[in-house]
Amino acid sequence: MRSFLVTRFAAAMLLFGAIHPVQAQVNPTPTDTTKKYANPGGVSTPGSKPFFKSKLFKAVAIPAVMITYGAITATGNSGINRSARDFTQKQFRPVSTGFDNTLIIAPYFELAAVALAGVESRNDRINTLLIIAKGEAIMLASTFAVKYLANETRPNGADNLSFPSGHTAQAFLAASIVHTEFRDKSQWYGVGAYTIATSVAALRMINDKHWQSDVVAGAGFGILSAHLAYLSHRNRWGRKSIGRDIGMSPAYFGSGATGMTVTWQPKK
Repeated sequence: MRSFLVTRFAAAMLLFGAIHPVQAQVNPTPTDTTKKYANPGGVSTPGSKPFFKSKLFKAVAIPAVMITYGAITATGNSGINRSARDFTQKQFRPVSTGFDNTLIIAPYFELAAVALAGVESRNDRINTLLIIAKGEAIMLASTFAVKYLANETRPNGADNLSFPSGHTAQAFLAASIVHTEFRDKSQWYGVGAYTIATSVAALRMINDKHWQSDVVAGAGFGILSAHLAYLSHRNRWGRKSIGRDIGMSPAYFGSGATGMTVTWQPKK
C-alpha cells in the first residue's frame, strides 16, 4: 500500500513537471522594449484617415458632382437642357428680373436677422464677415472665369455668358454660409436659406436666362466657394462676443444693385 502511494505521488510529480513547461510556453511573450521611448506619454497614435473621410473630400465632393453634371449636360439647345426649358416655359410665366437680383442675397438678410435676434452663430461677426468676403471673392473669380472660357449662349440669346449661373452661385454661397453658421442651433435655418437659393435657380430658368445645366453648376460653384472659404479661414480672434459694436446687413441700392453695409460704433 505504501509503495502504491509513493508510486502515485511520483507519477503526479512527473505529470506536473511535464505540464508546467507547457503552461510557461503559453504565457504572453516579453514586451518589445526597442521602441521604449518612442511614445513616452503612452498615448496610442491614431492611424491616418482614409481620403474619403478627410475634410477636403467632404467639402468638395457634392459641389464637384454638381459642377461635373452641369459641364457634361451643358450642350445648349439640345437634350436635357431643351426638355427642361420646354417644361419650364409651359408651366411658368416670366417674372421681373429685379426680383432675381434682390433674392440672391436674401439668405444674408436671414443671417443678419437671426444674429440680431440673439442666436449665437458659429463665428463672431468679424470672422463671419471675413468668410463672406473670401467666399464672394472665390465665387466671383471662379464663375466669371468659367463663363468666359465656356462661351455658352443663353437660352434667350442675349450673350455668351450662360454657363454657369452667377445668380445661382451667389444665392447658394449665401445659403451655405447661413447653414454653416447656424446648423448647430437648428437645421431649419439652412433649410430656409437653401429654399431661397433654389428659388433663385428656378427663376433664372423661368426668365429664360439660363439652362438647367447652368443653375446646377452655379449651385455647385456657390457651395464650393463657401466650403473653401471656411477651410482656408485661420484668422480667428476667439469666441468673445463683440455685442453690437460691429454690425452688418445686406442692402439694396436700387436699379438692381445690391451689397452689404457695415456699421461700427466705438466703445466709450
